[in-house]
Amino acid sequence: MAPRKLAAGNWKMNGTLAALAEIDQILTEYPAPGCEVLICPPATLVQPMAARAEGRLAVGGQDCHAKMSGAHTGDIAATQLKDAGASHVIVGHSERRTDHAETDAQVSAKSVAAHEAGLVAVICVGETEAQRDGGETLDIISAQLAGSVPDCATASNTVIAYEPVWAIGTGRTPTSEQIAEVHALIRDRLVARFDDGADIALLYGGSVKPGNAAEIFAIAHVDGALVGGASLKAADFGPIIAALSAA
Repeated sequence: MAPRKLAAGNWKMNGTLAALAEIDQILTEYPAPGCEVLICPPATLVQPMAARAEGRLAVGGQDCHAKMSGAHTGDIAATQLKDAGASHVIVGHSERRTDHAETDAQVSAKSVAAHEAGLVAVICVGETEAQRDGGETLDIISAQLAGSVPDCATASNTVIAYEPVWAIGTGRTPTSEQIAEVHALIRDRLVARFDDGADIALLYGGSVKPGNAAEIFAIAHVDGALVGGASLKAADFGPIIAALSAA
C-alpha cells in the first residue's frame, strides 16, 4: 500500500447552494482523475453536495465535536456528518486552534470521534510565523503530531495536513526545501509510531495555487494538498487536481 494521492478543498465559511455548480464543473472536466478529490464545504452544504456528487468525489466536514451527541449548541457530531454523506472531517485546523483555542488533546479526541463514526480524520499541524522565525518549527510539529494524532490512527482512517500558519491565505509559500524538511520529519515520526506510518497520506496546505501545485507535488513525501481559497472555483481547483494526477 502506498499513500493515497488526495486533492482536498476546504471551503471554510464560504458557499451557498449556488456554489454547488462548481462541483458540477469539476465532475464534468475531471470525470476520472488520477487522484482522490475531497471537498469540505460548510456544514449546510454537506448533504446537498454529497447527493450531487453521488460518490464521484468525497465530501467532508470542517470540524466535529469529540462527543457523538449532547448539549453542545452550535456543534456538529461526527456521526451527523457521516449521516449527511460525509466520508472525511478536518480536525485541528490552525483557524480552529487559534480562534477557538483548541488544544492538541482536543484535536486527538475529535480524531477518535471521527474514527468511531467511520470518517477519515484530516489532522492539521503547522507553525506560526514567530515559531518559524524562532527556529522552533520541527519541535512544534513534533509536539503537535504526538498530541493530536491518536493511537488508533491508521493509513485508512487518517490523513495528516501540514499547513504553516503564516502561509494560509497570505500568498506566501515556504520554499521547497522547507516543505521537504517538515514532511520528512512527519513521515519519520509516523513510521516510528505506527506500523503503517509509511502509508499515511501527507498533504501540504498554504497558498497552493495552479501556478505552484506541480512544484509542490514534486517534493518528497507530499501526497497531495489541502487547498483553501483556490478550491472555491473549479477554474482554480481543477488545474491543481490535474497537477496531482500527473505527479
